Amino acid sequence: MQNTPVLTQKRALIIGGGPAGLTAAYELLTRTDIAPLVLERSDYLGGISRTVNYKGNRIDIGGHRFFSKSDRVMKWWLNVLPMEESAASGAEITYQGKKTTVSPGGAVTDGARSENVMLVRNRKSRIYFMRRFFEYPITLSADTIRQLGLWKTFKIGMSYLWAVAFPIKNETNLEQFFINRFGRELYLTFFKSYTEKVWGIDCKEISAEWGAQRIKGLSITKTITHFIRKAFGSKPSGISQKEVETSLIERFLYPKYGPGQMWEEVGRRIKSAGGEILMYWTVDRIEHANGRVIAVHATNSQTGEARRFEADWFFSTMPVKELVASMTPAAPANVREVSDGLMYRDFITVGVLCKRIKLREASGELVKDNWIYIQEPDVLVGRLQVFNNWSPSMVKDPSTVWIGLEYFCNETDALWKKPDAELIALAKSELQSMNILDQGDVLDATVIRMPKTYPAYFGAYARFDEVIQWVNGLENLFLVGRNGMHKYNNQDHSMLTAMTAVDNIIAGVRSRDALWALNTEQEYHEEKDTEETTAAAAR
Repeated sequence: MQNTPVLTQKRALIIGGGPAGLTAAYELLTRTDIAPLVLERSDYLGGISRTVNYKGNRIDIGGHRFFSKSDRVMKWWLNVLPMEESAASGAEITYQGKKTTVSPGGAVTDGARSENVMLVRNRKSRIYFMRRFFEYPITLSADTIRQLGLWKTFKIGMSYLWAVAFPIKNETNLEQFFINRFGRELYLTFFKSYTEKVWGIDCKEISAEWGAQRIKGLSITKTITHFIRKAFGSKPSGISQKEVETSLIERFLYPKYGPGQMWEEVGRRIKSAGGEILMYWTVDRIEHANGRVIAVHATNSQTGEARRFEADWFFSTMPVKELVASMTPAAPANVREVSDGLMYRDFITVGVLCKRIKLREASGELVKDNWIYIQEPDVLVGRLQVFNNWSPSMVKDPSTVWIGLEYFCNETDALWKKPDAELIALAKSELQSMNILDQGDVLDATVIRMPKTYPAYFGAYARFDEVIQWVNGLENLFLVGRNGMHKYNNQDHSMLTAMTAVDNIIAGVRSRDALWALNTEQEYHEEKDTEETTAAAAR
C-alpha cells in the first residue's frame, strides 16, 4: 500500500465529488491556505446533480431547480455561471427585501453565444391523475373543481375545516403531517398513494420530519393566498422570490446544459487553483484515534491500487451507513446498530426520445411542464420530466421530445434488477396506457440507475441522534451533504453545510450544532413564525 507524502501545508481530504464535496473544496481553496483533495468513486462529478449525456440528449437526474433563499448560495452559483444577457443585463434580483444588480464573474454574455451561462426558466409542474391534469400545488380553481366534481370538492373543504378546528396533536408520522395541513380527504386523494409509491411503505411509518423538510410551510391556506395574489396582484419579480414558499416558486435559474455543467465547471476551477480531484477511488477504511480521524484507506477501482491518505481535516459525503461501517477501530455497538438500520430509496430514470407526445397545451403546443407528478395507481412510474422545458440545449434535435420517466424502488426490488430492455419496454407500455404517447413514436431510450438517492426517515432513523453524538466526537471530521448527513437536503442546503463546515474551521469553532441545524428553513436563520420554520428550499 502506498502512503501519500507528508506535506507541510495543511490538507483536507473530502470524500465525494457531489455538490457538498466540491463546495467544500472550492471554499477551502478560495478562503484558506488548506489544500483540498477530493476522492470520488465514480467517473463523474456532481453526484445526483450530474447531467448524463446520452447521444447528445441530456438527462437531469431528478430535476434540479437552481433556487435558494440563501443570498450566499445564489451569489456563489452566479459567480460560477453568470446569467445569460437577455435575463441579466441591467436586471435586478429582488430578495430579502433588497435589490441586487447581477453581474457576477465578469461580463455576462448572451446565452446563444456562450456555453457557460445560467438561463432563467419558468416553473410549471402539474399532477396527472385520472388521465387529466391538475395544478400543482392544488388550487381551488374552477378547473380543479370541475374535474373533481362539486361533491368531492365539498368533502375536501369540510375535511380541511375539520383539520383546522381539530388538528392532530403531537404529530409524529407523515400521514398526520399531511392531514393537519390539507385535511384527510385531500390527503387521501392526492398525497397518500403518490408518497407511498415514492417510499414503498405506508405514510404512517414515515417520520413527520420528512414532511417538515420537503413539503415545507405549504398548506391549503398558503396555496389559496398565493393563487389570489397571482390572479389579482403583482407577481414577485425577483429570481430568489424569498417571500414565496418553495413549492410555489415560479421562476428559477438553470445551467444551459443541466446541473452537471455547474459541478463540472467547479471541478475545473478547483483543479486550476491547485486542488486535487481523484476519480475511481472507493473508501475502504477510515482510521481514527483519540477523537480524531488519522487517515483514509482507499482503492482505485480501475487499477486496483491501494493508498492511505493522511490529512488534517476530513469531510464526508458518503452514506452514513458506509461511513460508520468503514471506521477502524469499529464504532460502538449501538452506533453500528443504528447505522446498519438506516434505509434509502433508490432511483431509476428511463430516458425516452420520441417524435411527439400527446400532452399539449390548449394552444396545441407541447406542454410547458418541467415535470409531471404521476398519481395514477395503475402504473409504477412516479414522475415524468420533459427535458425540452428545462433548457432547449438538453435536446440534440429540437424537433424531438426528450422525456424522463422516474421510478422509485430499492436495490433489492425486482424492478431495480430488470434488464434495461425490460425497463424500456415497461416505460413505453406505461406511457401508452396513460395516453401520453404511441409506442411507435419512440425513437430511442436509455436507463440510468442511481442508488441511495433518498435517505429515508424510517427504519432506524428515530435513533439517528446516537450516530450524530458519536461522530461529533471526532473533532476533525465534518459530515456534509445529503447522504453524508442522512438528511433529505436539497442542493443548496448541501452546499450550505459545506460552507458552514469551512466557516467553523476558519473560526476555530468545535461545535457541529450550526451544521445540523441547517435545513430547518427559518429563511436560513432569519426569523419567521413557528409554522414556517420547517420549510425547505426547492431542488
